[in-house]
Amino acid sequence: MKILIIGAGGVGNSLAKILATRSFYDSVIVSDFDLSRAHGVLEWIEAKHPGQRPRFQADHVDASSVDQVSALARKHGATLVMNAVEPSFVESIFDGAFAAGADYMDMAMSLSSPHPTDPHNTPGVMLGQWQFDQSANWEAAGRLALVGMGVEPGISDVFARYASDHLFSEIDEIGVRDGANLVVTDEQGNEIFAPSFSIWTTIEECLNPPLVYEKDRGWFTTAPFSEPEVFHFPAGIGPVECVNVEHEEVVLVPRHIDAKRVTFKYGLGEEFIGVLRTLNLLGLDATTPVTVRSAPDDSGQRGKVSVSPRDMVAAVLPDPATLGESMTGTTCAGVWVTGTGLDGKPREVYLYHALDNAWSMEHFDAQCVVWQTALAPAVALELLATGVWSGAGVIGPEGFDAKPFLELMAAPESEGGYGQAWGLEER
Repeated sequence: MKILIIGAGGVGNSLAKILATRSFYDSVIVSDFDLSRAHGVLEWIEAKHPGQRPRFQADHVDASSVDQVSALARKHGATLVMNAVEPSFVESIFDGAFAAGADYMDMAMSLSSPHPTDPHNTPGVMLGQWQFDQSANWEAAGRLALVGMGVEPGISDVFARYASDHLFSEIDEIGVRDGANLVVTDEQGNEIFAPSFSIWTTIEECLNPPLVYEKDRGWFTTAPFSEPEVFHFPAGIGPVECVNVEHEEVVLVPRHIDAKRVTFKYGLGEEFIGVLRTLNLLGLDATTPVTVRSAPDDSGQRGKVSVSPRDMVAAVLPDPATLGESMTGTTCAGVWVTGTGLDGKPREVYLYHALDNAWSMEHFDAQCVVWQTALAPAVALELLATGVWSGAGVIGPEGFDAKPFLELMAAPESEGGYGQAWGLEER
């Protein structure tokens, strides 16, 4: 397997570092629009895993260009293109991989569009719909596009499939629940507003109408931040208020798993919700460029430039990849499942993976949220390379056997695994 990683930001950086601890592939090409970021990853690998460095290369790419993605994949003979950038680039990378005859994997799917007249009840274009519409082409070509293979979606979908296959005879609800007790401070120790993941993606997810699935009703939408509930998270996190958020699992899980209801709720917190509401109120969540005055030139004259308000917000906030040293706490991703157990009795469980920021910083110089997101694609790549997972078409993580994934993820490194235990709480 020859892997082309598109994007050397927080998640792409972490993925390359994880791959440097494995040996199932032939080579890895780390590419980015900012070539210095790709070289930075390779410098870390040279320092930490010098024996692996010859298997890694760095290259430049414009992820918005189908032709550049395709040409780069062909140049390096990539057999799989790994999309590790924001979902606004999904379509160009997806098409570029297909044009190059390579398989494809991403951690976030093609973007949705709200219903033009009834956005808080009726879905418009759903997440991933653009990709699933092309599934027949990928299947006919014998190529696999494994979509939504991050932590959420990703590990969450694997948990859902495991619960369906091994824990329940009938499922009432599969509810993805994400929470954390992460705190970011400045140099003086004061807590600051600094999202631990791409603010561009966070705005997209949280301000779009959330999607809910019910077997008798199908997919429908609600208002942002609807149906608040307090969910008790393990790993020392405790109770966190969670609200409905648009997410891929609600689209993916019902395609392969029989459940009466599927939801996604995120523990955002009152302050975060307030910031997002303010951005929306001021129009700073918009992606359509606006014209603003530029900085003065050498003569003091000001011109005009075009800039997306959302890109501007992302530019003034700290890069999530750089937050690790100022961050403390634990993040938890999991799936709460209710229904009838294999013994015919009511059952309620929470399957989860929790990660402490101190651990990911110590071992990978990466903050925990981006490292946790990169873990799942690394495991999935290994399962594909070894033939444990296989397929053709556009398929989500729940379309594959969950057991080998969870076994490989949890097995100690000394036994060839990733050393990342997962938990199962009976509730």
